[in-house]
Formats: sequence, structure tokens, C-alpha cells
Amino acid sequence: MRKRFAALTSAGAGALLFILAAPAVAAPSADTIVTFTVTAGSLDITAPAGPTSIGSAAPAGTVTGQIGPVSVSDTRGGATSLWTASVFATDFTVDDLTVPFAAVQYWSGPATDTTGGGTFTPGQLTAGDAVTLTGTTETAVTAFGHTGGTGGSTATWNPMLIVNVPITAELGAYSGTVTHQVA
Repeated sequence: MRKRFAALTSAGAGALLFILAAPAVAAPSADTIVTFTVTAGSLDITAPAGPTSIGSAAPAGTVTGQIGPVSVSDTRGGATSLWTASVFATDFTVDDLTVPFAAVQYWSGPATDTTGGGTFTPGQLTAGDAVTLTGTTETAVTAFGHTGGTGGSTATWNPMLIVNVPITAELGAYSGTVTHQVA
């Protein structure tokens, strides 16, 4: 009886070894081809609506202050992401008094945030690069630019205005509009 039990045990072990060594059967599967489309977005620019006070100064003084973050978003999805943001201003007035836009300088400073590839170029990297604002879209000065990269890009900067208050300026809270555009 002992021998027979041992023989069954050996046979059982062989069968078990055969079962374990048998190739696995693949589970049934089904493939689904999935598609999607990338559509063209837009080229947009945002800036603080204001009013934003940048400070005060006496006649012949200087008022300097940041106007808040300006952002460009390019989601057009092209082979290259190329854009230039520019800026111009109106005269600054109160009642019938005027400080002309030509008394205002602008400098973009460096980007505070960017996404996407390519090269991001500030119009005026430092205060020493500040430029006098113009009064029309046709003569607007460059604020920021982007070249290269693929798909889209975003950039944000916080520009500084420098108002050289004319010695002839009278007292008052002057208000004007600084316009950023992108193309």
C-alpha cells in the first residue's frame, strides 16, 4: 500500500507540473481606435481694467508705478507661435487739464511667467530701456514679443509707467488709458 500511495503521489506531481508548465491562454481582447482633433484657438491679451493708481508727485516730479499683470495667450496651434504685443496711451486729463501721453514712459520688464517653447523677448528689459509712449495704434511701441516654438505660448509681465509730471501741471487726479494690443 505504501508503494502504491507513493506512485500516485509521483504521478500527481507530474500532472501538476504539466499543468503549471502549459502555456497560458490569452484573455479575449478588443481594440478601439480613438481619434480627436486639435482646433485653432485664438490670440488674446488681457490687462487690468483699472482704475489703477500709480502714485503722486508735485509738478516737475516723477510718478513711477506698475500697472498690473499683462498677459498674452496664443492658442492658435500653428507650426510656430509668433506674436508681438504693443502699447500706446491717451493723454491724461482732469477737467480741462492735460498731461500729454508723451510725458509717460513705459518699460515691460522681464516676463513673470511663460509657457511654451521659443523665445520670449521683453520690449524693454530694464528701466534704462524705458520708451516714451505714443498716442496711436499705428505708432505703438513694442511691449513684448515671442518667436519660435510650436503650438501655443503664454507670457505675463508687469509693466512700469514713469510719468514725468510737467512743471506746468496743475493739481488734480489725472486719468488716461494705456492700451495693450497683440498681433
